[in-house]
Amino acid sequence: MPPLDAQHAPAVAVLGDTPYSTTEAGRLDRLIGDLNARPLAFVVHVGDLGTSAQACRDDWLAARRAQLGRLSHPLIVLPGDNDWSDCHLQGADPLARLARWRELFCVAPASIRVERQPGPYCEHVRWRIGETLFVALNVPGNRNNARQPEEHRRRMEAALAWLEAAARLEPRRLVVLMHANPYLAAKPYRVLMERLQALASRRPGRVVLVHGDTHIAKDDEPSPGLRRIEVWGSPFVGWTRLVLGEALEVESSIAY
Repeated sequence: MPPLDAQHAPAVAVLGDTPYSTTEAGRLDRLIGDLNARPLAFVVHVGDLGTSAQACRDDWLAARRAQLGRLSHPLIVLPGDNDWSDCHLQGADPLARLARWRELFCVAPASIRVERQPGPYCEHVRWRIGETLFVALNVPGNRNNARQPEEHRRRMEAALAWLEAAARLEPRRLVVLMHANPYLAAKPYRVLMERLQALASRRPGRVVLVHGDTHIAKDDEPSPGLRRIEVWGSPFVGWTRLVLGEALEVESSIAY
């Protein structure tokens, strides 16, 4: 396959941690209109479809599904802590809320081939665009639901197995998407980060972690060889464009 240049390489859009208000929902409508006017391979929302007071409610989640459903591009949505693991703050059962989230958002786009991890974690998916393999994991922010140790253990075992399976495919570039910023609280994410760092040490620059959670766009290398891209979040309603050329190029936009 000949090298791709930025002009002809496929591009994707990533956003997260929005909308946190009805005003932000209106701005998200404008963002969706902008994305629909652009040539994109797909769009990912990395989680937190509202505050926990909003996203722990059926009506808010259903409204966000309908809103994001207006995208003309294939869409992948990941669960964030406000969508399920923090729902205990609202008097709701986190696992019941995750089950409801799955009913609404575990829907494979028709126009790209998505592989789903067998078993209960339908949100663990992977798909290829050219020589880049994307892997989505249910790893929420705010300490990764460590307050429920058994749930945390089972889910992270599944997440690590899904990551390992992706790594064995030996893609030219591996992009891992999740909600949490794992650099905020190391312990609940330690094993996952050790694995990502081991992969990156063998293939520096070829393993990329994309996340939300702390709402400030970043493009850096906080661990040797592991590139980290964080997307904008509330009060910013924006998105990050990734161009899948020979090198991964990043362009952020906040205009809504």
